[in-house]
Amino acid sequence: MVMGFSIALIVFSLLLMLLVLMHKGKGGGLSDMFGGGMQSSVGGSSVAERNLDRITVVVGLLWAACIVVLGILMKVTN
Repeated sequence: MVMGFSIALIVFSLLLMLLVLMHKGKGGGLSDMFGGGMQSSVGGSSVAERNLDRITVVVGLLWAACIVVLGILMKVTN
């Protein structure tokens, strides 16, 4: 069971990293350095941005829940 949640944690971590990097930069910082500050009309619509936000929040909650469950399992098995 611990192995399954460990694998899920790795998958959620990679997915969360990818989703965060897909977000549009809000100005300043590293996003401008890599071209995120360039204005373009080709970018996604506001609906796509909202869906990306929702997916990121859901994956983040699953990631946090996975960490909590792993902590409980580790405490119980020891």
